[in-house]
Amino acid sequence: MQRRAIDARGTTISFLEAGEGPLVLLCHGFPETAYAWRHQIAALSAAGFRAIAPDLRGYGDSLQPEAIDAYTVMHAVGDLVGLLDALEVRQAAIVGGDWGATVAWQAALMQPRRFHAVAALGVPLMESAPMPPTRLFPSLEHTQLYTLYFQEPGVAEQELEHDIRMSLRKIYFSASGDAGPRRPGDDTPNPFGMVSRSHGLLGALPDPDMLPDWLTEADLDIYTAAFERSGFRGGLNYYRNLDRNWELQRSLHGMQVTVPALFAVGERDPGLQIPGMEAIIDAMPRLVPGLRDSIVVPGAGHWLQQERPDAVSRELLDFLLPLPHRS
Repeated sequence: MQRRAIDARGTTISFLEAGEGPLVLLCHGFPETAYAWRHQIAALSAAGFRAIAPDLRGYGDSLQPEAIDAYTVMHAVGDLVGLLDALEVRQAAIVGGDWGATVAWQAALMQPRRFHAVAALGVPLMESAPMPPTRLFPSLEHTQLYTLYFQEPGVAEQELEHDIRMSLRKIYFSASGDAGPRRPGDDTPNPFGMVSRSHGLLGALPDPDMLPDWLTEADLDIYTAAFERSGFRGGLNYYRNLDRNWELQRSLHGMQVTVPALFAVGERDPGLQIPGMEAIIDAMPRLVPGLRDSIVVPGAGHWLQQERPDAVSRELLDFLLPLPHRS
């Protein structure tokens, strides 16, 4: 596995890479980097694929535009198309987790000739909301949904960057399966739930005495160093474009993801606590007629590819290997 950077039509993209063969792009979420896919890069390259995990714009050593509106899903998909062009690769399979799953779904929706298969972890493809998303999110007197907390530039940055290592440690643990079982309506600490207006995101999250088995101190060192360089602003700007994405994607309403697709979610993913999420997942075949399987991984939380690397790698290979090889 080696680190490279490339100019993708004016956008600098830094990425991890290993292997030779059909290309698989691996897109991380928030707050992660390309390093989240370290296990899958090894497994895919050993199986005859060329695995590339980019730092999405705003993360790591990739381009970090100043403008908030430069972080729409359209920009993220454009970066990936530019990356394929720069690598002189016609097609790739795309895999994503968290925000990377959203980017992967939209890439397959908008550019099926470039992204011939898609696998998404944690975030299903959903129908367009009837109104801008921030108007739908719950906002109460003392709490608000985390996506609303992220909207005001500088507020979440100040909290998260005060002690980056602690912030990552709390978020990674609290959204993982190690935080315990989750049921709709329970009050298990959750970084992707309701946020106190007075204590911020981190105040209610436990700081574990020991890291979970899937995250070593050396792993946390790598993540901490990456966010010390980039800060959290780029990653937070994706949330600040939720309404803009809704506007831009209105022209895509009614379109389907027609390429072969796979979905997987951890049994303890906090996203499953969202009311109606199970119905959204069950309804996906209507939006994704090529959906091959929808998998629930026992005991795992939100960081699925890191918490259960062998299971995720196995599912990806079972999905990708029978597909026609593309280049």
